[in-house]
Amino acid sequence: VQLQASGGGLVQAGESLRLTCAASGNILSIKVMGWYRQAPGNQRELVAQIISGGTPNYADSVKGRFTISRDNAKNTVYLQMNRLNAEDTAVYYCKAHIIEVGTYILRTYWGQGTLVTVSS
Repeated sequence: VQLQASGGGLVQAGESLRLTCAASGNILSIKVMGWYRQAPGNQRELVAQIISGGTPNYADSVKGRFTISRDNAKNTVYLQMNRLNAEDTAVYYCKAHIIEVGTYILRTYWGQGTLVTVSS
């Protein structure tokens, strides 16, 4: 199983970006998909996550600006980021809890990270 994240880039404050993370491999089911971020000198923190069949939850700092969504048919999670500011600058990682075909074991997978830089 692999997670491939994309969509990062350099934007100005107030602009938007959309991140995409696609899971591939012998996937039986995906229980949780989410986005984390890590700014220089900081710990990795949860940005948003969505549980299969549940409602999304967000970090307080992004509520009202970011929207997470899933396309279950494509095993893909998106993060629409609006009204970006300098404090959003970080490497963004996707994370998923996945059961592989034939294993029935829930494992955690991380994507490779995509850099978001917001200039003020």
